[in-house]
Amino acid sequence: MIACALIPRLSLQAALGEERRELIGRAIALAPEPGGPQVIGEASGAAEAFGVRAGMRLGEALARCPALVLLAGEPARADAIWESSLRRLEGIGAAVEPGWPGGAFFAVEPLRGLYGPPVAVLSRARRALGPPARVGAGPNRLVAFAAASRSRPRRPPPIVVADAATRLLARLQVGVLREFLPEDVFDLDALERLGVQTLGDLASLPARAVADRFGEPGLRALRMARGVSEPLRPRRPPQELVERIELPEAASGTQFEHAIALLVERLIANPARLGHSIRRLRLEARLAAGGSWRVEVVLRSATADPERLRLSLAPKLERLPGPAGELSLRALELGDRAHDQGTLARSPAQRRRGRLGEAVRQARTAAGRDAVMRVVEVDPNSRVPERRTMLTPFPELRERS
Repeated sequence: MIACALIPRLSLQAALGEERRELIGRAIALAPEPGGPQVIGEASGAAEAFGVRAGMRLGEALARCPALVLLAGEPARADAIWESSLRRLEGIGAAVEPGWPGGAFFAVEPLRGLYGPPVAVLSRARRALGPPARVGAGPNRLVAFAAASRSRPRRPPPIVVADAATRLLARLQVGVLREFLPEDVFDLDALERLGVQTLGDLASLPARAVADRFGEPGLRALRMARGVSEPLRPRRPPQELVERIELPEAASGTQFEHAIALLVERLIANPARLGHSIRRLRLEARLAAGGSWRVEVVLRSATADPERLRLSLAPKLERLPGPAGELSLRALELGDRAHDQGTLARSPAQRRRGRLGEAVRQARTAAGRDAVMRVVEVDPNSRVPERRTMLTPFPELRERS
């Protein structure tokens, strides 16, 4: 049995924050991402009553609801809230498979020895997440998602099994697949234009016809509509490895490049890295005009070389939609420990570099990561002396062959 944990409209709640809670009852939606396609994000219940939904073109959404209020997205804040929720689920012993921000799945059976029957397991997960989380269970992901969507706070978490699960799955609208299959992979609108409205309609189609029209994504949707459940793929809990820097007066231009260099050196010097190389990074920015921005960088091969990391991150700054007040660099995936191949003969410069690197490592071991620092120019033309330079951890020099 698979359980689904939901936090409804997580991205919208993150955009509202605590300062704009009075907008909850109004027709609101997330504005299109800067520089991205002109489609809206999550919409409130009041907006959905006008037919507005996530992924709709901005012009169509405003035509359906002229009073629609658009909010700048806060993906960084939403990620932080969701990561905290996933860690709380893992704290009760659940092996969690993240589906999308606000939706996750885990197996119920392994937790029965700790908490008892499935209802008790789901109730424990709901208490761990806290309101407004919803929890439900079923034989596959789609049924579990539908059960969690119908969950109510003061009632026992719903569990759908056997024939009831088959009937519920057949009645679900095909739009539910949007949470499981991205629209850039599978065109659900084309499926609806063909007259396929429910998963029961989809399940009745021959596999050959679906494969001919939609390819492998269509076959995956067909298997889901027929109740075929794939094994869960629990994540490996990530290690928190992040560095942040506040930028003076909504910096832009070359100041960003200096800030990237500082963040990379701080990330490399972070003791939590434990000498591992870095395979995947996320660059985040809090925009001065409101909202946030992020982009992920996947390296072809894991590395701990600061120069390679800077060269990989620098081109991404061109996508930044405007001045930012804060930059963050987060290591999402680490590789193997970084090693250097030794040489048969070393020059005096290499020996000096090796001794200096060993001295830096010993000083940090004794006095912490801030024991050895260096001064880097950030904004040399600033009228404020404190903004011209900044301290950053001295790099751990290694011998080069």
